[in-house]
Amino acid sequence: MTATNTQTAALEDLLAFQHETEALAGISGRLEWDQETMMPRGAAEQRGEEMAALSSILHARRTDPRIGEWLAATDGAELSQVDAAKLRHIRRTYDRTMKVPARLAAELARVTSISQGKWAEARAKDDFAAFAPVLAEVVRLRQEEGTALADGGDRYDALVDDYEPDMTAAQLEAMFGEMRPRLRALREKVLEKPAPEGLTGEFDEDKQMALAVKLARTFGYDLTRGRLDKSVHPFSSGSGSDVRITTRTSATDPFNCLYSTIHEVGHACYEQGINPDYALTPLGGGVSMGVHESQSRIYENQLGRSRAFTHWLYGQMTDTFGDLGLDGPDAFYAAVNRVRKDFIRTESDELQYNLHIMLRFDLERALISGDLAAADLESAWNERFEKDFGYAVPRASLGCLQDVHWSVGLFGYFPTYSLGNVYAGCLHATMRDALPSLDSDLAQGDTAAATAWLRENVQQHGGLYRPAEVITRACGAAPTAGPLLDYIEAKFSELYDL
Repeated sequence: MTATNTQTAALEDLLAFQHETEALAGISGRLEWDQETMMPRGAAEQRGEEMAALSSILHARRTDPRIGEWLAATDGAELSQVDAAKLRHIRRTYDRTMKVPARLAAELARVTSISQGKWAEARAKDDFAAFAPVLAEVVRLRQEEGTALADGGDRYDALVDDYEPDMTAAQLEAMFGEMRPRLRALREKVLEKPAPEGLTGEFDEDKQMALAVKLARTFGYDLTRGRLDKSVHPFSSGSGSDVRITTRTSATDPFNCLYSTIHEVGHACYEQGINPDYALTPLGGGVSMGVHESQSRIYENQLGRSRAFTHWLYGQMTDTFGDLGLDGPDAFYAAVNRVRKDFIRTESDELQYNLHIMLRFDLERALISGDLAAADLESAWNERFEKDFGYAVPRASLGCLQDVHWSVGLFGYFPTYSLGNVYAGCLHATMRDALPSLDSDLAQGDTAAATAWLRENVQQHGGLYRPAEVITRACGAAPTAGPLLDYIEAKFSELYDL
């Protein structure tokens, strides 16, 4: 057999093996979705064992010695751009997974499955002390994993790399250092102004879900390949032909449901928009959480909270709920973008959102470095929040228990939300230049041109390019925080007559 034939055979065997691994990973994701939506509460312990078993199988496949042999056999091969990208992802996953003992991978899956249930119970009871012991165990395991992955480097950097390849804490710190002063200064000016009127009263939760389904379709979510369900914390799951999302409802806050839905639809449309030829390959999912968040945030904010789109949404809301008690579509736009003192990240306005992320970034770095003990997280959170926002956290569900992320071990994930906002700012500026009729379209509830632009320039590529390269190719320049900050300052200065 010639060298070329050997390389071709190795590539075919490797990609066939990877196809099965991707399918098994999809099953694991479906189990996680079920746990959040439909699983009986009493099944948590058993589900933890099931997830640990499946994690062990996936870990064994991802560290199979044949992968190293196949990768070595393809060295020097003339590869297409697509195959070269597939091998880049496989090699990266193989190298990282080889550093993590199978025992640790299984234990992480088991403990985080259990921890998620304990977090939900503690959140419902506002009882951080009940959650602290299992959180400490999750932190310990992730510290061990970070140390193994870092190979002598910074273990928090190693964890960030799980969600945003090529990104470091130092880069994030520099980005936040650029953003924080402008955001704080603008926030101070805005909060000195009278707050616009918000929605009051109660809004039928079944009607909220019906409107959420309509909004999902409006933004291009294909419900023949997806589902919309309810969960404690909204999320998106899956890829290819099975992409599921959740939202939540509040009788007094329909915006929570509607904008959580639009946000998760952004994630889901990214997955549904990937080139179908990439299904069940390493290219068949979003390339990073930062790029993923760029899609959810631009759907939710630059499109969904724009003056043009909210004018259309005002009509949908009045058709669904009747008189909203607001003086027309401009007052509704102001209500949607209302800046107020609050506690919840997912309900935060665009101006304050990134300040919530910066708080979490600093606290989780301290947890992973060992400078902050899990038992002290609540007091550290409350102290930092009051310093940053100027008022005290009254209970844990409005503070350190509000997010699911740390309960399931997602350390290094939070900063990708702000990175996604930065990416979205760049994409939005470029999109506006490319689509001069954008506002007139959105005023009719027509997102087709905007979502098609994002699908062509970002979504279809899946994992073909590196994260920052995706944004650079779409925008013609490397991503910076400038466009986002300019957009936020212009929007809220106009809204609050600064």
